[in-house]
Amino acid sequence: MNDYYKVDFKVSPADPDVCDLLADALADVGYESFEPADDGSALSAYVPSGDYSEEAVRTAAAGLPIKADIKFTAEFVPGRDWNSEWEKNYFKPIVISGRVAVHSSFHTDVPEARYDIVIDPRMAFGTGHHATTTLMMQSLLDGDDIAGASVVDMGTGTGILAILSVMLGAKEVFAVEIDPFAAENARDNVALNLPGNSCLEVVQGDASTLTGRDDRATVFLANINRNIITADIARYAAAMAPGARLTVSGFYVEDRPVVEDAARAAGLTLKSVDELDRWSSMTFIKEL
Repeated sequence: MNDYYKVDFKVSPADPDVCDLLADALADVGYESFEPADDGSALSAYVPSGDYSEEAVRTAAAGLPIKADIKFTAEFVPGRDWNSEWEKNYFKPIVISGRVAVHSSFHTDVPEARYDIVIDPRMAFGTGHHATTTLMMQSLLDGDDIAGASVVDMGTGTGILAILSVMLGAKEVFAVEIDPFAAENARDNVALNLPGNSCLEVVQGDASTLTGRDDRATVFLANINRNIITADIARYAAAMAPGARLTVSGFYVEDRPVVEDAARAAGLTLKSVDELDRWSSMTFIKEL
């Protein structure tokens, strides 16, 4: 059953930066979706029921570099129609870089764009609304290396980056998602957008799924979080062909030195950086 805990946080004094940092800390311990108040006074966070720990919540709140009074309550949320929840409370059509319209199957007022992507998100991460997803999509749109590419999308979430890669001409896409419900959601979204697709494979797992794929990817994408990226980046590099590029996001601008150090140790060279709303993306090249 797709059960969750919804944890509601009250932040005093109100501060959007505190909510951002709290969401980042919670993502490191398994939280998948976040609903911040515009004024930074509150944050709702969702975690699969089996991953909920009151102690982990307290540790995340206590470890922030910005001090604030943070109180929280937790509520068990039994499995439900998450598409309906997103339709009522959050997910609205969006256009990325003027070229990609992202919407759900329940939307009727959809903007026109060159690429049209249907995402029914349930609880999976990646509708394009979050800054990190937007950054990753922009990197794909701005790149000149997707046509004919062999792509790995690590932490695929809803599958949005994998789907866009195929639309941009990738010859094969290997999409990996650790959460089984999100992996199922990604497969459903692939079927919505790419009926009869044979070049995009979604698998459930972690970086260990890359075994046997050494030196194969020409484009590698990882929109996860700083800790997982730095822990697994050597495995990402091993799966990349010489001269291939790696684009990562899911961390703040101030985390760049840590990510760059880990990438350099894995034989990767920094090519470019980008940022949006204090979130960062970084692109590296595997040395020849």
